[in-house]
Amino acid sequence: MIAKLAFGKTGHKSTRTLFGGAAIKAAFTQEQADKVLELLVEYGLNHIDTAASYGKGNSEARIGPWMGRHRDQFFLATKTGDRNYREAWESIRTSLKKLQVKYLDLIQLHNLTDQTEWEIALGPNGALKACMEAREQGLVRFIGVTGHGLIAPRMHLKSLERFPFDSVLLPWNYLLSKNVEYAACFFRLTALCAERQIAVQTIKSIARKPWAGRERTATTWYEPLTEWEDISKAVSWLLSHEGIFLNTVGDATILSKVLEAASHPGPRPSDKEMERIVAAQGMELIFTESGTIK
Repeated sequence: MIAKLAFGKTGHKSTRTLFGGAAIKAAFTQEQADKVLELLVEYGLNHIDTAASYGKGNSEARIGPWMGRHRDQFFLATKTGDRNYREAWESIRTSLKKLQVKYLDLIQLHNLTDQTEWEIALGPNGALKACMEAREQGLVRFIGVTGHGLIAPRMHLKSLERFPFDSVLLPWNYLLSKNVEYAACFFRLTALCAERQIAVQTIKSIARKPWAGRERTATTWYEPLTEWEDISKAVSWLLSHEGIFLNTVGDATILSKVLEAASHPGPRPSDKEMERIVAAQGMELIFTESGTIK
């Protein structure tokens, strides 16, 4: 079984591996989505992390009917990419309707790394205001912020100066740990989060490199690792960092490998082991500074 860890100060002990709802795509039928979701029960996951935009809204819509049978088993999180008050409120209401629940455990401001968008979202008529009102009305319990790109940890530090978010989400993997500036910011952020009991979620644990015009053989926007041994090492490396969570890959065909690796993580692989994978797989960073795809 996958180990559990207190999800910040929410009072919930989440499995250290969280289901990333991006694995449920726009074209998925309910039957296809149910087969993916049943893996969560099989592996004992108790935390779902989706977003209004995943699968063009289909992720929430397919999780919804399934939640009717499993709501009390899961901490349920979603995200809004809207930046102003009115649109964010509408996004929250739509998410509640699609997910077929009375409340969300966590609403997150999705990929809040652009400075202009940051000012709007955290301003007097921004998305954060809508999230706070939804919390006051009992429609959400906690509020988080997420980010992509090399700028994510710096922006999260800035966000935490403005508002006491309950969780953050950002990329973390072996290659990023070798980016000196990113790693320094990441560890500053995780130290602050540990001090304030803020949950830290990580994404892109098995990212290999950008597609760069090659034929896509997975549904992720980046090329992922696919071989069992590589995935196992990458997941073990990630989970060897205390106090952080791993959000699963956005490809349903690879999901079971990630969950199996998370169920039986080994000790942290050495740099030599990880560098061997980097060289063999031609691994590269997948983000630019702004968070866009390379």
